[in-house]
Order: sequence, then C-alpha cells, then structure tokens
Amino acid sequence: MLTMLRKQAQSTVIQIMVLAIIIVFVFWGVGTNFMNKRNSVAVVNGEDIPVRDFQSSYDRALENYRQQFGGSIPRDILKKMDLKRQVLGQLIRGELLRQGGRAMGIPVSKLAIQLKIKNMPVFQQNGRFDMKRYKAVLAQNRMTPASFEEGLRHDLLIQRVSDSIRSFALVDDSEVQSRIDYANEEVKLAYVVMKGEDFQDKVEVKDKDLAAWYERHKEAYLPEPQIRLKYLYFDFDRYMNNIKLADGAVKARYEAEKAKFIVPEQRHALHIFFKVSRTAGNQVREAEKKKAEAVLKLVRGGMDFAAAARKYSEGPTAATGGDLGFFSRGRMVKSFDDVVFSLKPGEISGVVESPFGYHIIKLVAVRPAFIRSFDQVKGEIAAAMKRQQAKAQAFKRASAAYEDIIRSGSLKKYSQSNKSEKVIETGYFTRSAPPKTIVADPKFLQTAFRLKKGELSSLVETGKGYAILFVDDIREPVVPALKTVRDRVEADYRKEKGVELARQAARSLLKAAREKKGLAAVVSKTARLQESGYLKRSAAGNGIPSQVVVQAFSLSLKNPLPKEPVAVGSEFYVFQLKERREGAAKINEAQRRQLKARLLASTQSRLLMDWLAYMQSKSKIWTNSQILQ
Repeated sequence: MLTMLRKQAQSTVIQIMVLAIIIVFVFWGVGTNFMNKRNSVAVVNGEDIPVRDFQSSYDRALENYRQQFGGSIPRDILKKMDLKRQVLGQLIRGELLRQGGRAMGIPVSKLAIQLKIKNMPVFQQNGRFDMKRYKAVLAQNRMTPASFEEGLRHDLLIQRVSDSIRSFALVDDSEVQSRIDYANEEVKLAYVVMKGEDFQDKVEVKDKDLAAWYERHKEAYLPEPQIRLKYLYFDFDRYMNNIKLADGAVKARYEAEKAKFIVPEQRHALHIFFKVSRTAGNQVREAEKKKAEAVLKLVRGGMDFAAAARKYSEGPTAATGGDLGFFSRGRMVKSFDDVVFSLKPGEISGVVESPFGYHIIKLVAVRPAFIRSFDQVKGEIAAAMKRQQAKAQAFKRASAAYEDIIRSGSLKKYSQSNKSEKVIETGYFTRSAPPKTIVADPKFLQTAFRLKKGELSSLVETGKGYAILFVDDIREPVVPALKTVRDRVEADYRKEKGVELARQAARSLLKAAREKKGLAAVVSKTARLQESGYLKRSAAGNGIPSQVVVQAFSLSLKNPLPKEPVAVGSEFYVFQLKERREGAAKINEAQRRQLKARLLASTQSRLLMDWLAYMQSKSKIWTNSQILQ
C-alpha cells in the first residue's frame, strides 16, 4: 500500500487519501498493528500473558545479546536466533510453573518477599536496606512497589516449583563411576591427512570446463547493486542553538530524576591471579590451586601483597601489583564479586575460583554509594534537555516536510517551492561502501536499500537526525564476463576441485588399507603416516580434530578402520585405531563430589524440562502469531 502511494503521489485522489491517513504513517510507522484488540501475546489455560510483559522481556534479552556482540547483532544471526519465539517460550514455561505451583499448594508469603527485597544489593545503602532508595530505584524504572512485589512473588513461586521438581532427581555412586570410566578411556591412532590445498596444483584447468563451472556459479561473482539518492536531512544540532531552557527547569529535572545520578558503592582491590584455561584438566587445575594456596600463606604471613602480585600473578595487572582500581558490584565475575563485597578494608580472601583460574584478593578501600551533586551534573542534564527538545523540533519540521512532499506530488516539486530545505544528492554507491556522511548510518542504509527506484521513504530516524529518502536511480548488478574475473574464478575452481581430489585420494587410501589390513602397508612416502598420543573423549589432542576423536571411539581393535574418511573443512582424515585403554588419570574425592554435583544438576535440568513438556502437552495454549512476525 505504502509503495503504491509513494509511486503515485502526483495523483489527486491519492493525495487526498494520503492526507487522510498521514498521521498514521508519521506517528505510528508502516505496518504497526495498532488495530489489534488482543492485549495478550499468549493465553495459557485461560491465563493471559500481557504484551507489555513480552515486550519488556524481549527488550532485556535483545540488550543482553547486543552486549555479547559488542553493541550490535548481525541481521542473519538475529534472524536465526528467532528471539521473539525464544522469549515467548520462556514466558509460557514460567506461566506453566506458576500454575503448577498453585496446583501443588506451594505458598509465597509476604515475609519471603520482604526478605528477598531486603537482601537485594541494589536497594541497600552502606550494606543495609534503604526504603528511600528502594522507592527511587523503582520510580526510575517506572514501577510501583505493588507491581514489583507482585512480579517478585511470581519469580519466587517459579523458583520454588522448579526446586521442588528438581528435588526428585537422584544420582548414585555407580552412575558417577560409570561416567568416570567413560571419560577416562583413551585411544591412540595412526592417521593420514589429505589436504585439498595440496591437490590444487594437480587440477587441470580447461577453458571449456572452467566456462561451464562459471556458468553454474556466476551468481557468486555478481557485484553489489548501486543506488543514487536524493534526501532531506533534519539534523538535531540545527535546532540546539534556538532552545532556551526556563529558569529552574534543569534543577527541577535533577530533583525529579535524582535516582539516575546514584553512583553505587565501589571497592578498590588488589589480586594475585593464577591463570587456568577453561579446557584444562583436573591435574592442571589442582596444581594451580596448590600454587595459589602456597602464595596465600606467604601474604598472610606478612609478605607485601603488591610485591607478591608482581612476583607471582599471571594476569595483566601483575606489573602494577595486582591493582584493579575501584569498581562497582557486577563488574567482575560472580564468584570474585561476592568475595570482594564481603571483605573489610585490609582483609585478604582465601583462594577464590573463577572461570579464569584462581585468585587471592585484598580489599584496599571502600567508596560508599553517593548521589552526584547538581553542580556536577547540571551541564549534562541541560544538554540532554536541549537535545530532547531539538529532537522534537526536528521531528515536527520533518513531519511537516513529509506532508508537503505528499501534497506537492513529488520531492522535485517540493524542492522548487521550498528553498529553505536543501535536497542533498549522492552519487552511485553500494551498501558496503557508502559515502562518509549521514548516508553511512545503519538505519539510513537499511531503509535506502529496501526502497525501489522512484520510491519515497517515510521518516527515518538516524543517530543524529531525521531523513526523508528518495531513490533517484538503481544500477542493478550484471554478471561480469568470465574474462574480467578469470583469476578469481580459476582460483575458486582449483580450490573446489582440489578438495574433490583430496576426497578421492582419501577414499582410495582407506579402501587399500582395508584390503591390506592396515594403513602402514599402503601409505606411500608422499602421504606421511602419523601417530597421535593417547586421546580422551573430552577434547581433541595432539592436533586431532574432535570429529576424528568422536569417530575413533566408535571403532574397535577388531574393526579398526572407519567406513569413510572424516572431512574437516577441506581436509580428510584416514585413520586406524592402534590402542584402546583405560586412562591412568585418577580423581580425588573432591573432584568426585564435583562430578556428582554436575551429573545431579544435569539430571535435575532434564527432569524439569520433561515436566514442562508434559504440562505443555496437556495445556490449552493460544499464541498471538502476529506479534511473532
């Protein structure tokens, strides 16, 4: 509909239609389902899950993923994640747990909610619950105590139901021993690697074959489409100088939003770090832990902590005596954080385990939480208020311009009668190489390359202003002649055919090995036979890919050769099982307890998921498919 309107904006009938609905386009955006009367994203056994709960959960999940990806998530990854469906599934499972809890008669008392709130660090001042801070933090997040406590009641109920179901899980000692024996088993291999790159020189390139190959793959050599734009731009900064703030407005904003300027408690700590790889075995971890315990005795015996850090610490802070500076709660991993915020100034911790290794921590000082003064923040508040007003003015002006363009019938006619707004023109550019102007803004680019030739956009908000785009022309990509890209095509052809030759060589070698009852009898001097060390299931070793290790444990000394070579990228592994044995590594009682705890946690998780699957199978669940689109 919008495309048709933009293309035929010169029509009088269309202009009248557009004027009738223009407020919808400007204020709500194209495609907004504001006529949807359902306020629920799902209904579970008659219980609604409100759209607002879904939206807030989705926003939190999206922000978490953005932080993991360094600020932005690639579109193809976001599409594959199907985040909306993930979030909806979590909300439905939560509702099933709450309903199950009510059916089981599991209570959540007011006292339990009060204790939970009292112990939440975000509501504490100097280590104690503070009612003013509690209300301020909730107000900052647009929540009332009643709504927050009701949400907390639901969360606590979910947790109690989950804990109740998990409590039925059991793991006995025989299961632990079976897992130890399974993980401890080792194999040794003889193997040959056939690499595609080693066969590329053997590929014969004939013009006829290359032309036929290019014909099948020519789409891969298409250049990017190019577009040429005309656009109006309403920069926020253009309106900043015209804004005058009323006397007392900045102070009033400060008082109203004082909770935003709370600086949480910070702690200054030193640490001595003993690095352990995430894939390290138990023996390595135990050795590093003993080293940490020995250094702990030294610093508790009087050795200067900073000097010990410079001598023994393996982290980047070793040169500065392990100094981590001041940091607030949540900046470090949880195990580290919990210890730091339990120490008193001058106190030294025990050995603290984290995902990165072992730490010894000394708390140097505590900087209490405080509220930044008005004088400290008035400049940034004033700037934010001015920008907010400038943004509103830019939006108003851009909206008026959009209406005028529609009335005029085209951007060209609008520009002839409105000399105050400059129409900016670009040359041809691709999406991957835009001009170094506002055109390079991701939202601008996304909109520009969605439009068709002769199409006008609605308002596009960028990081610094609003834009209205018109696609003046599009250069569609044309498949280049083979001769212009021959070098690239020939290199790709050799690469593909080299992999095929490597696969054929690997299969021939494996076939010969079966006939001769072993690899050693058939490996030529040009294909070097190698031998691995002893390999466990848990990880690849000696450069052996995990795909090969997995296959190796399916073999026996009676049938020591796989059915097919194992492909790892452009390489093919042909291998033979040489030895299979019980590993010599042993685990101590503490490690056995840790393994049992992990097995129990896994069993508990499976039990909970099975319970949820059963509940979901017998429940009546309606979902709002429009919201998931």
